[in-house]
Amino acid sequence: MKYIIILGDGMADEPIGRLGNKTPLQAADTPCMDELALRGRSGLLDTIPEGMTPGSEIANLSVLGYDVPRVYEGRGVLEAASMGVPILPDEMAMRCNLVTIEGGLLKNHSAGHITTPEAAELIDFLNDRLGSERFSFFPGVSYRHLLKMKGGDKRIACTPPHDVPEKPFRPLLIRAMEKSAQQTADELNRLILASQEILPDHPVNRKRVARGKDPANSIWLWSPGYRPAMQRLDEKYPIRRGAVISAVDLIRGIGVYAGLEVIQVEGATGLYDTNYEGKAQAALDALKQHDFVFLHIEASDEAGHEGDAELKVKTIEYLDSRIVKPIFKEISTWSEPVTIAVLPDHPTPCSTRAHSRDAVPFLVYYKGIEPDEVTSYDEFTARRGAFGLLHGDEFMKQLIKH
Repeated sequence: MKYIIILGDGMADEPIGRLGNKTPLQAADTPCMDELALRGRSGLLDTIPEGMTPGSEIANLSVLGYDVPRVYEGRGVLEAASMGVPILPDEMAMRCNLVTIEGGLLKNHSAGHITTPEAAELIDFLNDRLGSERFSFFPGVSYRHLLKMKGGDKRIACTPPHDVPEKPFRPLLIRAMEKSAQQTADELNRLILASQEILPDHPVNRKRVARGKDPANSIWLWSPGYRPAMQRLDEKYPIRRGAVISAVDLIRGIGVYAGLEVIQVEGATGLYDTNYEGKAQAALDALKQHDFVFLHIEASDEAGHEGDAELKVKTIEYLDSRIVKPIFKEISTWSEPVTIAVLPDHPTPCSTRAHSRDAVPFLVYYKGIEPDEVTSYDEFTARRGAFGLLHGDEFMKQLIKH
């Protein structure tokens, strides 16, 4: 048996008035996912452990069957692994967003979805001006970057910028959770404020403003951690060889620590214009050489953060027609059985433009599975599924047990 998980990041939502009081999943035309739900089994998965925030890093670690409270060390160290940046025992890594501050408010978490070449120029500039023996900046993709700090104390409270759109930024600056972490919090806040002094006049931002785009006029630092101690997936489950496909450094970094081959796809952007066909073909090619593939699609999450319900519906329809359909069609012709699972990692409701911790719907299909009574795929029909409500690593244990 081979396995593929197709994960639509942030795909789950709440009923929306302008969609006829339907969720984007209900409003979207998804004949292939509905067929898989009809022929397979469904359920709900609680991906966020009690007391933890609903971050994508936490949710995806849960989906992949990890004991998150035991292994979690923050988003930054996971992204560092994808970027090839080593984290030494005396170092701390953090996500470094490029954001837009306007009128004292955190206008958006993505600096208007700044391009990767623009962002790389700004991160290199920040490293030249603000980098030191203690701090180093590393460029990533679009607005997502990395800060490495020597000797930092991770016992600090940081706010994910995508959770607080249009909120005043100063009350959201980093706070020490322990007295000994105060120096770390103070130094990091000084970096944030210093970036606001030097970024607005950079040529990249002047050009963006001239074109009517949001400037990347501040950094935002969050999700600190040290190098994690994670088992490889093949040490936890009967998986001989696995692969991960994603446009997002976070997911690729999880794959590195999980012992999965990271497969790059040209044109994979992490947005609604990503190379869906390329990712679907890469997944099929990987399944021929591997017995486990984790295929991650970011687009729906970004639409949720933008509060764009119509775009979110479109991203879900693209997932169905351009990812799930061609993969299902192809593997249906194979002699070797393949289990296919479809789910989000967490909801990203358009109403709040932030992640929520509600359980997410999932479906599982393979040839010979006994179907349950569910006939379509969405947040409400999945409640009637045979799997019921699963928690954390229970999903992976159920998926791999046959």
